[in-house]
Amino acid sequence: MESTGGPYLNTAAVTSPVGIARLLQMMFGCTTFSLVAHQGGFSAAYGTFCMFVWTFCFAITVFIITCEFTHLHSCLSISWGNFTAAFAMLATLMSVTAAVIYPLYFVQLGCYPIGCEVRDFRIAASVFAGLLFVAYATEVFLTRAKPGQVTSYMATVSGLLKIVQAFVACIIFGALVNDSQHSKYVATQWCVAVYSFCFVVTVVVVAFSVTGKTALLWFPFERSVVVYTFGAVLLYVSAAVIWPVFCFDSKYGSPRRPGLCAKGRCPWDSQLVIAIFTYVNLLLYVVDLAYSQRIRFVSHL
Repeated sequence: MESTGGPYLNTAAVTSPVGIARLLQMMFGCTTFSLVAHQGGFSAAYGTFCMFVWTFCFAITVFIITCEFTHLHSCLSISWGNFTAAFAMLATLMSVTAAVIYPLYFVQLGCYPIGCEVRDFRIAASVFAGLLFVAYATEVFLTRAKPGQVTSYMATVSGLLKIVQAFVACIIFGALVNDSQHSKYVATQWCVAVYSFCFVVTVVVVAFSVTGKTALLWFPFERSVVVYTFGAVLLYVSAAVIWPVFCFDSKYGSPRRPGLCAKGRCPWDSQLVIAIFTYVNLLLYVVDLAYSQRIRFVSHL
């Protein structure tokens, strides 16, 4: 009988440059968490986070390769291009974070007291964690929107920045819960409200793009995103002014780190981290606003 449905398997999913990058992601991710689980070891919240990143990214990458190789992604009610672009950016950020945290907290030059074998496994795991980050960054580079190209929104600079903005907000939230004393003043509570509001709306924008439901909205989604981005810039400007004043001005806080402040549990340290990443996110939203006015939204790719 003659086949009328075309090839059942998409070999380009594993032979194209993007497919090869994903195969390397799968190999490097599996190698990394296997080395850590077998002999390298991990402990505390930092180690658990690293293991979660490697196993989570490995599982989603296997899912993506399987769906594209078998054409199953065509059966899913999501915008596949937006989903893969968003995940690649998120995995890049998560993997680079784990690639920094794991060697920082678990790798040492000497063998005492963990033993030379454990040390060698941890060094090897750190190397493959770095390679994993490179593999995900390569996919982002290969799939990003080119000038004049019609592509998924999440593959554009503005779409990729949405993932980075949400990730930076998560870092801010982590510092907030680490004894940052944000409830001390109404002004700092306003800053927390700014971080929370912008994070939630950014996640909603990503969710609508990934699910491909933007065309079903009763309002123009692309114009609303630009208006929101402008509002987020204004909100972050207010936080960028208020937070340092109420944390580091001598009238409200401390301009210098207290000498008796415990390392790792110092409110001043958390306040400094929040201030730094507030300015980082402000810059990201400004760049996002500049790019968002030059793109066309495509929800069905």
